Amino acid sequence: MILQISKGAREYANPRYLTKLIEAAIEEYPEIPVAMHLDHGPDFELCKQAVDDGYTSVMIDASHDPFEENIRRTKEVVDYAHSKGVLVEAELGQLIGEQFDAGEGGAMGAGIYTNPDQAVEFVERTGCDSLAVAIGTSHGAYKFTKGEPALDFERLEAIQKKLAGFPLVLHGASSVIPELVDLCNQYGGKLPNAKGVPEDMITKATQYGVCKVNIDTDLRLAMTATIRKAFMEHPDNFDPRKYLGPARDAIKAMVMHKLDVLGNVGRL
Repeated sequence: MILQISKGAREYANPRYLTKLIEAAIEEYPEIPVAMHLDHGPDFELCKQAVDDGYTSVMIDASHDPFEENIRRTKEVVDYAHSKGVLVEAELGQLIGEQFDAGEGGAMGAGIYTNPDQAVEFVERTGCDSLAVAIGTSHGAYKFTKGEPALDFERLEAIQKKLAGFPLVLHGASSVIPELVDLCNQYGGKLPNAKGVPEDMITKATQYGVCKVNIDTDLRLAMTATIRKAFMEHPDNFDPRKYLGPARDAIKAMVMHKLDVLGNVGRL
């Protein structure tokens, strides 16, 4: 199990509390291998802090820098993390969406797809342990503002062939499930035209070297839709356990569903 913690999550929840919660879960379920991973670390300082805090892997995201600067910053993190026995994920190519300013062009207009030849050079020069690639996904609930969903599988296959056996990562892989969007909107939400990556495309990506898939928006939607429904159906309820409990169950169900989509069920 990979538990990802972002810079924003650390600021919101306090890094010490997050670490202790995960340590408690590991004690509760010692038979489950758990990785504590920093997602989208923006700089060396935060990656170093995460390593020092006991994280087992970190991501340095310098993808918005020029190629040489991305290499320099990534290698700096790799050198420190590897000295402590910690793995490093890096990113080449640019995803846009919720975390970044997509501008007037919308989600698909501002990204830069990963160059397969550059990917080989990048991995060789940085020594990173996994690589997040850009093939058309994006962050947030509005991944395809124009046209139909499409991923560049030809590019992904080329990257896989040039980096045979190397772990690839797909960010921004939520499907923004229409039923959840409808449920959220039915109970007061406002998510017009939200659209994600079809789940069959995510399944296909796992056949081309992608072995880590980041899914966040679908979990948020499952939780928020369930809470909104509970508020509307039980306006007299003021006990957070009464609506957070069902919301937690909805996230569990979503995780189990995604395990099936990714082909993970029964694989351990």
